[in-house]
Amino acid sequence: MKRALTLAVTGLIAALAAGVAALCLSGCANVGYYWQSVSGHLHMLNAARPVDDWLGDTQTSKTLKMRLALSQRIRSFAVTELKLPDNASYRRYADLHRSAVVWNVVAAPEFSLTLKTWCFPVAGCVGYRGYFNETEARLEAEKLKAEGLETGVQGVPAYSTLGLMNWAGGDPLLNTFITYPEGELARLIFHELAHQVVYARDDTVFNESFATAVERLGSQRWLASQASDAARQEYAVFDGRRRQFRALALATRRELTAIYKEKEASAQDDRAQEAIKNIAMRETKAATMQRFHDNYAQLKTSWGGFAGYDAWVARANNASLGAQAAYDELVPGFEALFEREGRDWPRFYDAVKRLAELPKNERHQALTTHNTNQ
Repeated sequence: MKRALTLAVTGLIAALAAGVAALCLSGCANVGYYWQSVSGHLHMLNAARPVDDWLGDTQTSKTLKMRLALSQRIRSFAVTELKLPDNASYRRYADLHRSAVVWNVVAAPEFSLTLKTWCFPVAGCVGYRGYFNETEARLEAEKLKAEGLETGVQGVPAYSTLGLMNWAGGDPLLNTFITYPEGELARLIFHELAHQVVYARDDTVFNESFATAVERLGSQRWLASQASDAARQEYAVFDGRRRQFRALALATRRELTAIYKEKEASAQDDRAQEAIKNIAMRETKAATMQRFHDNYAQLKTSWGGFAGYDAWVARANNASLGAQAAYDELVPGFEALFEREGRDWPRFYDAVKRLAELPKNERHQALTTHNTNQ
């Protein structure tokens, strides 16, 4: 599920906006984290060059030139057809010589899919903490695991600075995703640009579900009008597997949520009763996860052995399942809202902006109602 989490490292936005010194004048325990965020982001910016420079460089491979040219067609389509921001983002390219731009740490309790959150100036509270260094991310995950949390470390191919860094060149194209199949490359660019349109503080589910809805709707339009038959067929196979896998993960999350509700209902139990119930709950949870693995094995067989989700499944736990939920939960509501607004992109964005101004519970309820009314 490398694609699952494509917004990351909101700490660097805050650090770049306010400065490490300003954030830590009184002795900030997170100074090291903010420093790695700033230095990592600046390294990426320094590595980026305008796409035209790469296209005109005789040392650039023919394959990379073709991918960069495709990215710019997708970028222009995002502006003209999807009415996404026309700015500096995705007009430059950087080769970071690694497989991910950042690594996100996620964590959740043993009997809950609710993610631990970290809070930052400007960006608010989010359910992940990003690192430009994989080793540092894994060390953080181990610390959280020692506290009794289930953890995950996920390599992320791209992240959004919400348009706040366009003055410095914007978010660049990266080697971590430039070779994606055409439909997937379009999805990613549309997703990240959507974060520059609307962002609600302290609401990862709203933000990611909105961006996911935009990427789905936008990629459908791109493939229908711009892509070759081969690209459409390739995408259909890939997306079909993805939808089947996400349906399986959703079913598993629902089973686990039902199990964990028993924990909430027994909050007043004494220690002895709680210990007995925890043992039973662990057994039920383990059986649910075993079904998840068994059902995935059946899916793989139906896919002819495609193993693209193997690594994610092997480490699946409350943290990874909870993180994936952010990208799925409200998508049907946003898609229904798009239809209600006459499939008109500016009207749709304005409606989403109005939702973002509501209290969190109200905006979620509104999206659930939109979906129900369809």
